[in-house]
Amino acid sequence: MPALAIALVVAGALGILTAPRALAPLASPPAVAGYTDEQRDNAAIIMRAGRDLGLSVRDQAIGVVTALGESSLRVIDYGDWETSGVTNPDGTPTTSIGLFQQQDGWGTRDERLDAYTSAVLFYRAMLARVPDRDTLAPTLVAHRTQVNQDPDHYTRYWPLAVSLIEEISGQSSGLDPAADPAADPGR
Repeated sequence: MPALAIALVVAGALGILTAPRALAPLASPPAVAGYTDEQRDNAAIIMRAGRDLGLSVRDQAIGVVTALGESSLRVIDYGDWETSGVTNPDGTPTTSIGLFQQQDGWGTRDERLDAYTSAVLFYRAMLARVPDRDTLAPTLVAHRTQVNQDPDHYTRYWPLAVSLIEEISGQSSGLDPAADPAADPGR
C-alpha cells in the first residue's frame, strides 16, 4: 500500500481528518480574552452537558451561542419582564431566568438557575423541537428551540461561540466561525 494511503488510513483512525464528535472542556479552562471567569466556566458547563448527552461539537456550539444571546453566559435570576416589561404572546409576564432565560415551563426555578441542569433542559428541548437540526443553520436551531421573536437574534454570536468552545477545549471544532449560519436554505 502506498505510504500516502497508509497515512490517510492512520489519520482517519486517529480522528485527525475529522472534527471530534464532542469537545471536552479542559480540566482548568484557560482565561479567555473578553470573558469573565463566570462566563468561561458557564460555557464549559454547557459544553460538558452536551458531551454528557452524547451531542456533537455543533450541538455544543448551539448551546453556547444560545446562552450568549440570552444571558451573555451568566446565570441571572431575572428576565425581560423585570427589565423591560416584555410579555408572552398571550400577554402574561415572562418568567425567564438563568443562562438560557427559560420560563416556568422549562423546569423549576432551581433547575433553571443551575447552569448544568438548564443546559440539559435546553438540549432536551432542542432534540424534541428540532429533529432536523443537522440540516438547518445552527442559529436557526437555537431560534426554533428558544422560540425567540427574532430568527436572526443568535447570528451575531456564532463566531464568538465557535472561538470560545475551541479556546475552552484547546481543540479545533471543525466549525466555520466566519460562515453566515443564517444564510441557509432550510429557513
